[in-house]
Formats: sequence, structure tokens, C-alpha cells
Amino acid sequence: MAVLDYLHQFNFVSVVFRLGLAMAACGTIGYGRTKRSKTAGFRTYMLTGIGSAMSIMLALYNYEMMNTLWADTVSSVGMKFDASRFSAAVIGGIGFIAAGSIISTSHHQVKGLTTATGLFACVCMGFACGAGYFECVIVSFILILLALNVMQPLERKFKRRWRYITLFVQYEDIRNIDDITAVIKNNGAEIQEIEIEQIEREGDTLPSAILNLRLSAENTSHSDMMSSIAELPSVFAIEELIS
Repeated sequence: MAVLDYLHQFNFVSVVFRLGLAMAACGTIGYGRTKRSKTAGFRTYMLTGIGSAMSIMLALYNYEMMNTLWADTVSSVGMKFDASRFSAAVIGGIGFIAAGSIISTSHHQVKGLTTATGLFACVCMGFACGAGYFECVIVSFILILLALNVMQPLERKFKRRWRYITLFVQYEDIRNIDDITAVIKNNGAEIQEIEIEQIEREGDTLPSAILNLRLSAENTSHSDMMSSIAELPSVFAIEELIS
């Protein structure tokens, strides 16, 4: 307890510990993103954590100095200080970095939202490190790790079992869409939305479709639906789109 009280004070050892904690915690989270080849990885998360910790520590330093060594100057010129401005500026700045990690891929899929929100969460965790709110750091570190690493496979498993499915189907001729829709209806599924596209393949322009389906309550197997469509001789490729 005495050690924790000492680290809550504003001294050199506390500064080293807070910056090191922000670097280690955010770097650990970023390492998991690097292994998945995400846009922002180990060093990006580490640097955002260090930077956010530095910003809140600078605010605390200025506040302490203005109430001690700089007190006479502050009172003579009538200066006012708002420590929240530092963190507000960092939040605004991280928005540009986070927005840069969000991209729109093929088939109207958006990638990078988790990376962007992970960066934002790490910046806030860096604020907690810099402010010496170590209890918050421990809890947030565990929760962010759970959300990014443990929840992802659970989310995918859940999405593969629910009744809604989005499929990308590439086929030979535009008239083959009737055969595809017939197979879907024979499996008891409902077509909620369909969008036709044109895809370049080996110099030829081939039609494709993005299908939003609602499976029947009796048959919610995504693999069975995909297999039924893939058996059609006119279908070249089929892919389930999971965001």
C-alpha cells in the first residue's frame, strides 16, 4: 500500500512507472492486432499509449507548477488553467489516426472499425496511466484484451449460427440469378435484399450478387445454404460476408 501511495505522487519514479505501464499495456494489446495483420499494430498502439500518458502527465505537471513555483506569476497575470484541454486535444488528434484505419473494401464491407475503437480505448487507458489511476488501468486492460481477443471468435461463431446471412455469389450469366433465387427459396430462406454487381475476371465481365437472406427457423445452417448454391454449375464462387 505504501508503494502504491508513493507511485500516486508526482516524482521521477512515478513518471517512469506510468509511462512504462502505458507502453506495456497498450503494446500488449497492439501485439495481438499485429498477429492478425491489422492496420494498426504493436508499435502504433504502444506509441498512442505513451503519447496519451505524456499528455495527461503534462497537464498534471502544469497544474502542480502553477500552484507552487509559478503561483506568484499566475496570480500577477491572472492566468487560468484547464487540465482537460490536453486530453481533449489528444482525443481530437487520435480521431485522424483512427479514421485512417477505417477502409471500405470490396462488396461494401467496412474494415478497421475495431482497430479504430481499440486505439481510442488505448488512448483513454494511457490517460489513466498518466493520471496514476492504476485501478482503472488494470480493469480496462483486462476488458480491452477480452473484447479484442476473446470476443472475436465468439462473435464469429454466433454470427455463423444466427438466421441472417450475407452472401457474395459470382456466376456465369445474369439470367442465372433465377436459378440461385430458386435454390434459396427451396431451402426455406427469405431474400431480404439483393444487389447485382459486375466483376472483371480474366478479361471478362462476370455478374455477381450480394444477397441478404433470412434463413428458416428449421434450417439455420449457413454451410448448407452455401453448399446448395455452390452446387449450381453456373456458380463460380460463393463467400459469406462477415463484418
